[in-house]
Amino acid sequence: MVNISPRRNEAAGSAPLMLEPDSRLVGRIHPSPNFEARRDDLKPSILLLHYTGMSSCEKAIDWLSRPEAKVSSHYVIDEDGAVTQMVPERERAWHAGASKWRGVTDVNSMSVGIEIHNPGHGEDYRDFPDAQMQAVTDLSREIVARWGITPENVLGHSDVAPGRKIDPGERFDWKGLSEAGVGRWVEPVPPGPVIGSHSRQARAEDIAYVRRLLASYGYGIAQDGPWGEHDRKVLGAFQLHFRPQRFDGVIDHSTVATLERLIAASDLGVTS
Repeated sequence: MVNISPRRNEAAGSAPLMLEPDSRLVGRIHPSPNFEARRDDLKPSILLLHYTGMSSCEKAIDWLSRPEAKVSSHYVIDEDGAVTQMVPERERAWHAGASKWRGVTDVNSMSVGIEIHNPGHGEDYRDFPDAQMQAVTDLSREIVARWGITPENVLGHSDVAPGRKIDPGERFDWKGLSEAGVGRWVEPVPPGPVIGSHSRQARAEDIAYVRRLLASYGYGIAQDGPWGEHDRKVLGAFQLHFRPQRFDGVIDHSTVATLERLIAASDLGVTS
């Protein structure tokens, strides 16, 4: 039986009580008032994974259910694998913030969001436990099947908000998730030594090629102008997801080769 958390009075006027969870994996429903209809009747085409970045899962759930927070998520998964639903999948939760993917800036209207409890980067950032990753995998598998979400659109918050967000981070098991049938993964080419300083400017043709590769996969990156801080943040976001051994935003052989592997595996082609 699904446990339904009591609602506070300030949420009662705006959040309908969800009696039916969207997944059999949901153990508790804790409604958040922070949602609205998806714009233009969009259906979810992105699964977006976050970490909570808070000291406990209960604190995260409490914050996500407060009107003044103006944030929410469809699901929260604790370290023991317990799944709480906060917003119906058919609705637009407020989890992506300022973000962009494949040219679309309203990522909230296109996505289902899962907050995965982890204190986040800092002294307490840690591996995601097996029970938690199993719950993430099982729930994600249901969501991508229900909405027909492609592997290339299973993303981290860092992918759609480079530099502003770094979650779920380098400790998240993207490889294991992909091997379970959720998301895209290719074995990264091991990083080698960086030739020259990190500030050394790459050749113009190398910059243009890397930008085309990143844009082809879906990252929001300009296709002209000098290589700057935003470009480094976007490349760093790619590395954080697909080459987590080193995510410094530097163009190197390992990054380019891994990008090429990813595009080839996705059969996307390179933007001209």
